[in-house]
Amino acid sequence: MRTRPVFSLLVSMSVPMMLSMLIQSLYNIVDSIYVSRLGTDALTAVSLAYPLQNAIVSVAVGIGVGISTAISIYLGAGDQENADRSATLGIALTVFHCVLFILAGIFITRPFLKLFTDDPAILEDACSYTYIVLCFSFGSLLQIAFEKIFQAIGKMKITMYLLIVGCVINIILAPILIFGLLGFPALGVAGAAIATVIGQIAAFLLYIAVYMRKSYAVRIRLRHLRFDRKIIGQIYSVGIPSSIMMLLPSVLISILNRILASLSDVYVAVLGVYFKLQTFIYMPANGIVQGMRPIIGYNYGAGEDARVRKTIRYSLGCAAVLMLIGTLLSLLIPEQIFALFDADAELMSAGVTALRIICVGFLISSVGVIYSGTFEALGNGRSSLIISLLRQFAITIPLAFVLSRFWGAAGVWAAFPAGEFCAAIVAFFLLKTFKKGAFTPF
Repeated sequence: MRTRPVFSLLVSMSVPMMLSMLIQSLYNIVDSIYVSRLGTDALTAVSLAYPLQNAIVSVAVGIGVGISTAISIYLGAGDQENADRSATLGIALTVFHCVLFILAGIFITRPFLKLFTDDPAILEDACSYTYIVLCFSFGSLLQIAFEKIFQAIGKMKITMYLLIVGCVINIILAPILIFGLLGFPALGVAGAAIATVIGQIAAFLLYIAVYMRKSYAVRIRLRHLRFDRKIIGQIYSVGIPSSIMMLLPSVLISILNRILASLSDVYVAVLGVYFKLQTFIYMPANGIVQGMRPIIGYNYGAGEDARVRKTIRYSLGCAAVLMLIGTLLSLLIPEQIFALFDADAELMSAGVTALRIICVGFLISSVGVIYSGTFEALGNGRSSLIISLLRQFAITIPLAFVLSRFWGAAGVWAAFPAGEFCAAIVAFFLLKTFKKGAFTPF
């Protein structure tokens, strides 16, 4: 972390995560392709369930980032005791969150989903899917907590392999349970949810098996399982803003669904498909963030400011390349992309327009994505949250509401790149003023 050339270190840390994120993105898209075979109503039902499903991942990843950041900084400072305590308390906090999501699944699912549809068939499918993914969310939450612990100590290949295993299990089981193959009953949308939670639980159990096999740089110990205000505060100071940041798409989708539903249900399906597609672009970029985060955290704790700046600089370049590829694909072959979802003429036309407008903001979003991750690694969750609020909430929602009155759905799509441009400008100035510009990459 402290001596290896920065670029090769970043590549070795990021590439495994980028590959695993690509596999996970592939699963998200394949799952939607399977569901789309059941009809547009089924695809709409899964799209309505996405905000609550994303809430699970948001809380898990947010708290996981808080755990990872604390571990990395303590290891960089040579404080093994607090690094171990951070891992132990992080797992305990995750178990507490598992209980909260079970309660949410039981009591919140139907009232929440009824806000967005009056169609009884769509509502029942959406409820069936959401009950399962929320009430059995412990697999996802604990899997991600262990993933972030392993990332904090640089074991990226382990997290890559186990994430791929979970996704492959999902991909294999999804068509079997959805369509009733190999003698199984056809469960429809519920089958997609069951395949998802089985894959998550399997990955979690594999993490336990790997962890028990040998000693790693941090250990989860019962003697550390006691209240520690400083470490819990440190985890949540990064974790809560990070969770809010990841929850923003759920809030964004929920509000935009209300706006789009007043225009046509087709636009709701388009938005759901888009958010599946954009993970294929942003998840690899997030792989870079996950690779750079422990490098920045460790070297920040060790006082190696120059290595922090180099890491940010190389991360920006790598993310920009990924976003440029995403932009070109969205502009050149949008019809072929939406054809994967058995799009009828109306869905195809609306989807192509949406993708070509939204992709204008992909390249500039590199700044917001990388700078937000940088502030997380530095333990400054507040600045990270500000960037994310601008990217996915404070600019996008008001603009979508106003522009939709003049341009219809096209106004909603135009609000996405506008938010990215504003966030990039603010992110630049936030990092320039943090610690008197000590970590400005250029």
